[in-house]
Amino acid sequence: MKSYFLRLLDYDRYTNNQIIELLPGCDNPEKIVKIIAHMLAAQQVWLTRLKKLPPTGVPIWPDWTAERFEALTAENHKEFSTYINSLQEDDFEQTIAYQDSKGNPFENKLSDILCHVFNHGTHHRAQIGQYLKQSGIDLPVTDYIFYLRSANFSQ
Repeated sequence: MKSYFLRLLDYDRYTNNQIIELLPGCDNPEKIVKIIAHMLAAQQVWLTRLKKLPPTGVPIWPDWTAERFEALTAENHKEFSTYINSLQEDDFEQTIAYQDSKGNPFENKLSDILCHVFNHGTHHRAQIGQYLKQSGIDLPVTDYIFYLRSANFSQ
């Protein structure tokens, strides 16, 4: 499972960077910037929960600017990579107790939380794709299988 989640993490960084590179050509980037900021903040919130650390106070919808996105994407990737690499295979089945942003307690398997984190990014990149199309921007192919082919993964 570790190698699978590391591939998803690399895919997430790759596709986030593809979207970020398109921002300068967008007519109305405000909504897109807000969504990307949310995606990156949510990753930080989830990583804090996974590490069982106290909340950092990062808002789930921060007021970050596009100039920060490349560095934040790299930082999130590095932090998640370090975390995932520290896990043993059986750790992915452990239950993680956490609180949502409203303080409600929940428990989920670590593997399910990681799936959620990466699916969350895919969901929002699809929203962003619609805004980019409305600006007349040609979208790159961001399908996971195309990423694997281009990265020459054969497993």
